Amino acid sequence: MKKILLIGAGKSTSSLMAYLKQHADAENLQVTIVDKDLSLAQKIVGDNEHFTLKTLNIFDDVIRGELIANTDLVISMLPARFHMQVALDAVKYGKHMVTASYISDELKALNDQVVAKNLVFMNEIGLDPGIDHMSAMRIIDRIKQNGGQMKLFESFTGGLVAPESDDNLWHYKFTWNPRNVVVAGQGGVAKFLHAGQFKYIPYQKLFRRTEFLDIDGYGRFEAYPNRDSLKYQSVYGLEDVTTLYRGTIRRVGFSRAWNIFVQLGMTDDTYTMENSENMTKRDFINSFLPFSPSDSVELKLRQYMKIDQDDELWLKLEELDLFDGKTKIGLKNATPAQILQKILEDKWTLKPDDKDMIVMYHKFGYKKGDKFKQIDSQLVVKGEDQTYTAMAKTVGLPVAIAALKILKGEIKTPGVQLPIIKEVYEPILQELEQYGIVFKDKEVPFQCYNPNKVAG
Repeated sequence: MKKILLIGAGKSTSSLMAYLKQHADAENLQVTIVDKDLSLAQKIVGDNEHFTLKTLNIFDDVIRGELIANTDLVISMLPARFHMQVALDAVKYGKHMVTASYISDELKALNDQVVAKNLVFMNEIGLDPGIDHMSAMRIIDRIKQNGGQMKLFESFTGGLVAPESDDNLWHYKFTWNPRNVVVAGQGGVAKFLHAGQFKYIPYQKLFRRTEFLDIDGYGRFEAYPNRDSLKYQSVYGLEDVTTLYRGTIRRVGFSRAWNIFVQLGMTDDTYTMENSENMTKRDFINSFLPFSPSDSVELKLRQYMKIDQDDELWLKLEELDLFDGKTKIGLKNATPAQILQKILEDKWTLKPDDKDMIVMYHKFGYKKGDKFKQIDSQLVVKGEDQTYTAMAKTVGLPVAIAALKILKGEIKTPGVQLPIIKEVYEPILQELEQYGIVFKDKEVPFQCYNPNKVAG
């Protein structure tokens, strides 16, 4: 019997739980799922002898410790800030661990203890981070093995609404944690390498520095840079590249409209607003505009942000009912970001039959002999409905597959790690293809600049 403890059963775990259920008989699994809200778990696994569902307060050290001591592997799908409590217990009791989150410095510091106990702590094994790492390393390793020298790497990912469920002017709905969308890009400067030059974009300029992408069969998209692309230079073995850029994909026009919120200060999460529970949407937006004894909120906003009345950007703002002066937002002691999130959730939540869509796009530029070549690799995955979303599929399946392969001894290199070695990425990517997660690769002309010459 292989024992798995899943801590956290939120929206992104539907496909994870379904996978474990699918393999429970053949692999003789005994899965314990714990969360404060088990409604999704009950819906997915039902009354199944291989599964035990329990409510858990993650801060109850005794119960958490007992559960981890009585398992073989723990999957933590909690918010990233709670992984350390789980990791410390996993080290203490000698258990493997899997998460979809970025590796924190605190978790990295456990590596020697994890290796000493011959444990696998697999992290960054969801979508982004996760599938992006694995699919990128598969082609980077292949290029190097065939004698190529990497010169350019760009990677873009977006969680979007599928075209058939796209019914708003923003062409966007929440497919993962709304808070992460609202505060995206804050807390640092976007850093990347372009044509031999280091580039830096502060948060207040982030959403006006976008580039266009064309996805086969789905048209044109835009992307803005992620916070720090440079940290993957050594991780991916890309010390010689002249361009290294990671970005987030949106439909064209989204970033320009989102920039209005950024410039007004509506995405700020560092202070609370007085009397926020009694605010209307109109009050909220007016809080960031100059005082005028005569001008309306609409006129002040158009003048302040230089928006023409017939600009589609203005129509996007109107679509959110931002000028509603009757309905109270109802959040007490809320930050601007929390209020904006509440407003957007009312408009951008997936309907029961809506489908979301994951888009990923890698560009690999390399030199082989005296020729420069490029491979573009694209992935598009659509969800089935509000429960089995593309986001849940692409986050949860790699986690579940990795967990099972660790328990079966197919992934055995110990340590606190991310999935960048062939032992990990090759079998997982092959199995993901059985679930429709398939990249389409093609050779294209190399980028127009000369990679041997530093550009401006």
